Amino acid sequence: MISFCMFAVMESVKNSHGPRSLLCCVFVLCVQLRLGLTGDCPADGRTWVPFHGRCYHFVHGEEDSIKSYTFERAKTLCQGFELLTIQSADENDLVIKYSPKVWKGKVNVWLGMYYDTDSEEMKWFEDEPVRFTNWEDSSPSDLVPLDTCVALHTNTGKWENVSCLDEVENGVICETNQKAEEAKKKPSALLSALVVLSVVAIMGVSAVIWFLHQKHNVGSTMLTAFEYHPPFRVLETDQSCLVESEETDSVP
Repeated sequence: MISFCMFAVMESVKNSHGPRSLLCCVFVLCVQLRLGLTGDCPADGRTWVPFHGRCYHFVHGEEDSIKSYTFERAKTLCQGFELLTIQSADENDLVIKYSPKVWKGKVNVWLGMYYDTDSEEMKWFEDEPVRFTNWEDSSPSDLVPLDTCVALHTNTGKWENVSCLDEVENGVICETNQKAEEAKKKPSALLSALVVLSVVAIMGVSAVIWFLHQKHNVGSTMLTAFEYHPPFRVLETDQSCLVESEETDSVP
């Protein structure tokens, strides 16, 4: 890729299009780097939304039918994946902003969180640490029933403790990591640095070549301007004699 860009810049310099080709090559390199940093979501026929290295599937359900999912049913719909886990405000905002594109009205979404009786605190099912919360109240009640799960209100983004056994919700979101093994290989920090340095090198070398090319063109133009051009055309010998003869004949 880098050698191709250098060749393209050299050819374009000859045609006075150096800067345009340079910008093109920088764009191509940046796109290649961006693609290398992007993983793939599952290709299982469902719509997955990629976001920050994760993939989200908003279970749509049948049109114009009442959605009603128990907690166990929600887990079954996401079999092989996870129920939604929220680890940042950005992730919480994603659910709020994307939900209206899938569902109508107020939707409550099951979260993959439960009350752990051993530690006596709320935990994610995948044993991930709870880094972010957004409780409807300032904090969940200290008297949490053993069958406590959590639902997210998509209209506010707030969380609420609900019963895992008795409650039904009308929204399910499945979640999984982007598949690194199926994605393009993610470049290391060293590779990223090499790409950046290569872009800088191409820009520097191309700028020097273009400058020298322009300087050469200006120098050639100046030399051409100072070339000697006779102010009149010297007549040939025969024509000169003819003119003198005509002038002599015309004298009285």
